[in-house]
Amino acid sequence: MTAKRVVSALSGAILLASTLAGCGSDSGSTGGGETLNVLIGANTIYPEEQRKWFDDISARFERESGATVRFETFATPNDELTKIQTSVLSGQGPDIYAIGTTFTPTVYATGAFLELTPDDWTKLGGRDRFLPATLGISGPDREHEVGVPFTTRPFVMAYNRELLAAAGIDKPAESWDGLREQAKRLTTGGRYGMAVAYADSFDPWKFVWAMSLQAGNPLVSDGKARLDEPTVRDAYRTYLGWLATDRVVDPAAVGWKNAQAIAAFGAGRAAYLPMVSATSKVTLDASAVAGKYGYAVMPTVPPGATARPAGGQDATSILSGDNLVVAKYTKHRDLALVLVKLLTSPDQQRTYYETFGELPTDASAATALQADPALAAMVDSSARSVATPFSGAWSQVQLALVNVVVQSVPGLSAGRVDESRLSTLLAQAQSSAQAALDKAK
Repeated sequence: MTAKRVVSALSGAILLASTLAGCGSDSGSTGGGETLNVLIGANTIYPEEQRKWFDDISARFERESGATVRFETFATPNDELTKIQTSVLSGQGPDIYAIGTTFTPTVYATGAFLELTPDDWTKLGGRDRFLPATLGISGPDREHEVGVPFTTRPFVMAYNRELLAAAGIDKPAESWDGLREQAKRLTTGGRYGMAVAYADSFDPWKFVWAMSLQAGNPLVSDGKARLDEPTVRDAYRTYLGWLATDRVVDPAAVGWKNAQAIAAFGAGRAAYLPMVSATSKVTLDASAVAGKYGYAVMPTVPPGATARPAGGQDATSILSGDNLVVAKYTKHRDLALVLVKLLTSPDQQRTYYETFGELPTDASAATALQADPALAAMVDSSARSVATPFSGAWSQVQLALVNVVVQSVPGLSAGRVDESRLSTLLAQAQSSAQAALDKAK
């Protein structure tokens, strides 16, 4: 693996010369045992629960193996990408990374992470114990996999049954235009049709990706970016217009993260909560809407259409979740696999679901949850999820999509979507995405 290959695979991230503070893989022993370092996303919805989970995992792992676990968190995709790059270039850092599925192609392209052999899968309890769909983005093919499925997170939308019934709406719309019209009817009396987290750095691009794919425009095709297209423009107009022109979203949502959107829906201040996963269930079941809400798959008919056009995909969600990957530079390969096996074991997967609402990837743990009718839409969406391109450039494409929203949000309070500004931003996103794809070839 050359430095040039690494930089190409992680193009666009900020180059740092220093190593990750406090997470070298050769860290000293604690209580006579070794220490494994794990990088994982910060859980902004359940931060206290996550800290307790960290302690519980480390305590159990120390009892069973004599080694301890030290966790470090990242807060945004940019943060995640920078930390990965820093470790890869320096050859030291976390032993294990819990990364979003869409970032798996990026880490694979570096060549810096462990490709799992049949013997490795055996040490993990067998490849076949995982749900087949969750292995869909573990690597470019079965013989070249780096990602061990940790969580699966198909996206759906929550809806308030009482508010819909009061407005005479019998079921959630199946088209994005229909959802907008329902949201307008539901925006009344201090309540809004939708709760949307415009300032969240993880979710905005997923709306645009889904709408574009449903319209027959994959954002990456044959090594070419297709971001500066009419279907993408329509997707951004729709997403940004909910707040700016349709006014079906609380104006305060311009600064909301995902947790705040969930809280607004849970307080009964919004009728729809699109682009959520089962992680919301823990919060909602303890909220004012407990027993009054349900989940439905998100619309699959793109903006401006009453039926999905020829070539459009029935994409309800990205193939979403988290994978565990092991760094090649680790000095504790076998120990790292022992921890990965623990984290993906049936009992730990059940505990993780009960604590955070993340659906299991272990087949036996997942099967035990299928009887819950509240999860029916999750199961449906999981089956209809579509994987993002397996390209080392995808993380940069994703960041380019998010940047369009980031740069557009400040102007939404003017009550319009600035078409000229949107055109400029899409041209910039197209250029950035194509440059990343060209470098990844």
